[in-house]
Amino acid sequence: MIELYKGGAYLINGKELVEDSDKASEIIKGKTGSAVTKEEAAKNTIAYGILNAHNTSGNMDKLQIKFDKLTSHDITFVGIIQTARASGLTEFPIPYVLTNCHNSLCAVGGTINEDDHMFGLSCAKKYGGMYVPPHQAVIHQFAREMLAECGGMILGSDSHTRYGALGTMAVGEGGGELVKQLLSQTYDVNMPGVVAIYLDGKPEPGVGPQDVALAIIGEVFGNGYVKNKVMEFVGPGVANLSADYRIGVDVMTTETTCLSSIWQTDDKIKDFYEIHGRGDKYKELNPGSVAYYDGVVYVDLSKVKPMIAMPFHPSNTYTIEELNANLMDILDDCEKRALVSLDGKVDFTLKDKVRNGKLYVDQGIIAGCAGGGFENICAAADILKGASIGADEFTLSVYPASTPIYMELAKNGRLADLIGTGAIVKTAFCGPCFGAGDTPANNAFSIRHSTRNFPNREGSKVQNGQISSVALMDARSIAATAANKGYLTAATDLDVNYSNPKYYFDKSIYENRVYDGVGKADPSVEIKFGPNIKDWPSMVALTDNLVLKVASVIHDPVTTTDELIPSGETSSYRSNPLGLAEFTLSRKDPGYVARAKEIQQVEKVREEGGCMGEAYPEMKEIMTKIKETYPDVCKDNTGVGSTIFAVKPGDGSAREQAASCQKVLGGWANIAKEYATKRYRSNLINWGMLPFLMPEDYEFELGDYIFIPDVAKAVKDKNDDIKAYVVNKGMKELTFNLGDLTDDERDIILKGCLINYNRR
Repeated sequence: MIELYKGGAYLINGKELVEDSDKASEIIKGKTGSAVTKEEAAKNTIAYGILNAHNTSGNMDKLQIKFDKLTSHDITFVGIIQTARASGLTEFPIPYVLTNCHNSLCAVGGTINEDDHMFGLSCAKKYGGMYVPPHQAVIHQFAREMLAECGGMILGSDSHTRYGALGTMAVGEGGGELVKQLLSQTYDVNMPGVVAIYLDGKPEPGVGPQDVALAIIGEVFGNGYVKNKVMEFVGPGVANLSADYRIGVDVMTTETTCLSSIWQTDDKIKDFYEIHGRGDKYKELNPGSVAYYDGVVYVDLSKVKPMIAMPFHPSNTYTIEELNANLMDILDDCEKRALVSLDGKVDFTLKDKVRNGKLYVDQGIIAGCAGGGFENICAAADILKGASIGADEFTLSVYPASTPIYMELAKNGRLADLIGTGAIVKTAFCGPCFGAGDTPANNAFSIRHSTRNFPNREGSKVQNGQISSVALMDARSIAATAANKGYLTAATDLDVNYSNPKYYFDKSIYENRVYDGVGKADPSVEIKFGPNIKDWPSMVALTDNLVLKVASVIHDPVTTTDELIPSGETSSYRSNPLGLAEFTLSRKDPGYVARAKEIQQVEKVREEGGCMGEAYPEMKEIMTKIKETYPDVCKDNTGVGSTIFAVKPGDGSAREQAASCQKVLGGWANIAKEYATKRYRSNLINWGMLPFLMPEDYEFELGDYIFIPDVAKAVKDKNDDIKAYVVNKGMKELTFNLGDLTDDERDIILKGCLINYNRR
């Protein structure tokens, strides 16, 4: 089904792979009649061409990218615009689209959600942007329909910003990176590796895009095969996939931890653009006659079977056939994983879902940027036509990804077919993907064609003794399960006549409701501030030395951004930095906030010129111990704050609040073995936090004090190794490093945060 090449490979004429070896150049010359170096061939990828066209540095090893367009939704755009305003924003320099698809149903916080929406609309008017009202479209579907263009680049403040199937290289990052673009600065990154995703064959009926995506994720996530690289989809199998199918695979590339994605384009993509009235945005994209890739993921589409990603990660994958054949063993493995993911806080089992040897499911969801596409929903309707989902626990909800899709489903009769089965069809909303809306009952099991199945992404709260869980599946197999009244069923087990109706896009829906002020900034417009919308608190520059108190220790193999700052119920507080910070690590380590605040009070005393030892007697002992070796250390040159240790933090969402909330609570650093994603590490940097890497093994404990002498000088001088001491363990010496940082990133850290950097 899937094979990972051990090394790089050349792709000849978009079809034939030649593995990198001593004989590769000779083989290529024999097939093409001319020799090519690896360096030349690497410039022939689609990705290289697009990056080169958007790079402003003049150096393709050190990219400084300017994007064509920006996108944000309503739990990110308030913080982004507030940050940019604090740094002197006067006008959006490029098209910036503000969508409202995350807080459109979540009722937490009274008027907060709609206050944020009105803030967004007023900012679109003042600064010259586009505003998409709630329920019109999820962020990524609107971008596909109205923003993507072949050869373009889009930056979005959502991790699933992926439009590669439409020929657009898109990147999901934290808000700080969008702020830089709004201030006409650049996105700085080393030239990423490019990995070919070579598609061959054709999927069998009933196998959908989520099945292909999960199969790939299961093979590449754990080994980091495509981490921080670009996935480039090529090969003869691409032509066998519709535009919607490609989009469904592409959006899930985020779950591999890649940086971005891009696909070769053809007439099917041309048709997509023409259907949406934007035929001029299409152009054919193909790799050069000989292109070199840093790795290859070979996918035989004909051998992909219906897949399921069991709790609690999209990479925990099995074929549905395999799950049904080894049900109790796999469910036992899920319980073992739960002990790690849930820290034993609640009893978790799925074995009580086994009825007469079959797995019973309580809920099905087809939704959002991954599942809510036209073809997915039509295929589900074909499977369910004439059936009933039953009158037992099982429920089915369907969320079309945009109002134009919803309208076409109404016109072609699929909407009526779905409603007739007992399914509920709702408006465009991202909630089922991040835990707002459709929360199952305690101990319930949900199958979803959405993007993630981390703990609590379905809305339950472990800290309140609740637990439900999610498995990811394709819409087709979810519909097959629904037709079987909740018993897990692969779509390939059913004999279905897929109708594949043609899609017609009604552009008047957006013309009638979407505010388009791009290029029409009006400085006279007053921004509407709800009472919850608060400015960022002031943040001090990095001091000469640092004393850090360990406020949380997380030994999980991977820590998600959902665990760092929960999704779901916290969404309404994203526009209030201090209010949101109260939820930091609340699902993973509920004591963190109090511990961080305690040491933050010491720093506040220091900043006000008071005596730290008097405010916090334990601090007097720590400073006395430090002075034995570093007598010049004092409150004037030594900052005090908190840090967390996690093995591999930052998987999942791009939400910058995973870092900013720690900063608001007095965090100065993270310490990690590695960072799960570039975007989380960038979030730390943009909020002035030191992204320490810990090359050696050391068991930190809560309350450990870490002293880092001359830390500001080390950052400024680009030191590879940074000396640190665990003060309360007899000045135990450790070594940290910061990894690769640009000069601007070092300056941001030294200044204390991106806001301070832009006030220079």
